[in-house]
Order: sequence, then C-alpha cells, then structure tokens
Amino acid sequence: MGAPRIMVIDDEKIVGNMTKMHLVKEGFEVETFLSAAPALERLKQEKFDVVVTDLKMKGIDGMEVLRTIKNQYPDIQVIMITAFAHLNTSIEAFRGQVFDFFPKPFKIKDFIASINRALGRTGQPQ
Repeated sequence: MGAPRIMVIDDEKIVGNMTKMHLVKEGFEVETFLSAAPALERLKQEKFDVVVTDLKMKGIDGMEVLRTIKNQYPDIQVIMITAFAHLNTSIEAFRGQVFDFFPKPFKIKDFIASINRALGRTGQPQ
C-alpha cells in the first residue's frame, strides 16, 4: 500500500501550497485544487483517503464538498479549514459528518495529528 493520498481544496493558492509542503514532508501524497469542481471530478478518477477543503469558495463551497463526498464516497474523511469560523458553521459541518474543523490560521502540528487520526493512525509520532 502506498502513501496515504490527501486532496487539498483551497481558493488561496498559498494555503494549498503551504499545506501541501507540510503534508509531503510527512510522507503523504498530495494534490491541490483552487476550486471544488475540478477536485470533485478528480475524485471520480482517483482514490483519496482524506479531503481537506476550505469552507468559503466561489461556486461550490466547502459544505457542498462535504455533502457530495459523504453521499458518494462515505469512506473518505473530510477536514474543513476556514478563515470564517463561526459556531453555527462548525455545528453544521459536524452535523454533515466532517472529521475535523480548523479555523485559519491553524497549528500545522495539530492539523497533521488530525489527518493521522482521520487515517486511523493513532499514537503516531507528531
């Protein structure tokens, strides 16, 4: 079995690039997308273990990404990141079965630990 595959969807290129850099350093295979539509198309062709999505994006937003993934790919864990963290938003995300929810900026160590938990890797060095 190869490295776990992580998809990152964020309309801020720098966020996607920085997230990818840290995840690749941890040994993950990572693909980044600036919008949800091409990311969801990619999911039809390739298996991913975890999807990290921004909440607020033009077109398809993070909540719609979460709903689509949970309907079509229930085994994929979704982690949501957002600069617009409100209690109601996080409650809606958790009701939609999001695995974790991070307000930006977030601590990369906590983020990596969450991805490892999403992959069922408990007790991994962090």
